[in-house]
Amino acid sequence: MKYYILVSFLLLTLSIQSQDLSTIYEKVNPAVVEILTEQKEIVSYGSSSKAVTSGGLGSGFMISDTQIITAAHVVQIAEKVTVKFLDGEIIPANVISSYNIADVALIELLYPRKNAVFVKLGNSDKAKIGSQIFVVGAPFGLGHSFSSGYVSGFKRNVQDKNPFTKSEYIQTDAAINTGNSGGPMFNIQGEVIGIVSNILTKSGGFEGIGFATTSNLTRKLLLEKKHFWSGVELIPLTGKMSQIFNLPQKTGFIVQKVVFSSPLGVIGLKGGDVKMTFEGQEIWVGGDIVLAINGIKIEESDEVFLQIANSMEQKSESGKIQVTVLRAGKIIKLGRL
Repeated sequence: MKYYILVSFLLLTLSIQSQDLSTIYEKVNPAVVEILTEQKEIVSYGSSSKAVTSGGLGSGFMISDTQIITAAHVVQIAEKVTVKFLDGEIIPANVISSYNIADVALIELLYPRKNAVFVKLGNSDKAKIGSQIFVVGAPFGLGHSFSSGYVSGFKRNVQDKNPFTKSEYIQTDAAINTGNSGGPMFNIQGEVIGIVSNILTKSGGFEGIGFATTSNLTRKLLLEKKHFWSGVELIPLTGKMSQIFNLPQKTGFIVQKVVFSSPLGVIGLKGGDVKMTFEGQEIWVGGDIVLAINGIKIEESDEVFLQIANSMEQKSESGKIQVTVLRAGKIIKLGRL
């Protein structure tokens, strides 16, 4: 009899939790969006290469009638960004802030969404291992899909002085797949405590370990500091790599891709157009190598990276930025201070 009562109680508890999540999902779901992107890719054909346009897909969520948070890797090098809502409406958007290492970005609609439903960023510090959460997004393009699970751990690197290496992730067993990136992780109060970033996988599919950037770090990087969106993809050149490329200094960044309409694209920064492999890593060469930003020389130093980050934030507000690059053996300056 006691066993029967206990089992009945557990089933009733699970039923109530399921109903609660269903109710919360219906409330927050209209705030979740699909992010559709177009970006340029360089495709090699033997000894030649050609630029083609490819499509991308991610998720996001509204925090106002014009602003949406998503993952940086979804929009960082996108030439075109559009947002699809639950009712099918599609509105173009621009990237206004992005932070690659933490993998979060803020985009803004070209015009406000009518009757917008938006959600609020909660306090991710209150999340504990074992806390129940759920994720809404567009895995494999299946918009507004729901998956639930628990907080299973944390990965933190927020004490580092280098502003380009700060990250803080919530680990979860909730199912996350391609297309979920940038979508919200909700607590059972319907607050966003994480922005879906990536999964740990050997097969290429979901294997029970996913990561979401914490809401507290996201708030700090995108809403308080408004981190600069560069619209470029860079790879650091150090040691032997810098010697091979004949850098006039020990460290630089080789430009991979550049969004034409981004701040660095507008001043004329060029990406690579020839693919090569170095120590197992594929890189695009033939483009610019960044030596300095706003007059600050690139060096492997936390203090230098902090100066560059602060400078880029200040310059992005004024619209002025200058990049010193190595191009075809010559040192030139792009933009203005």
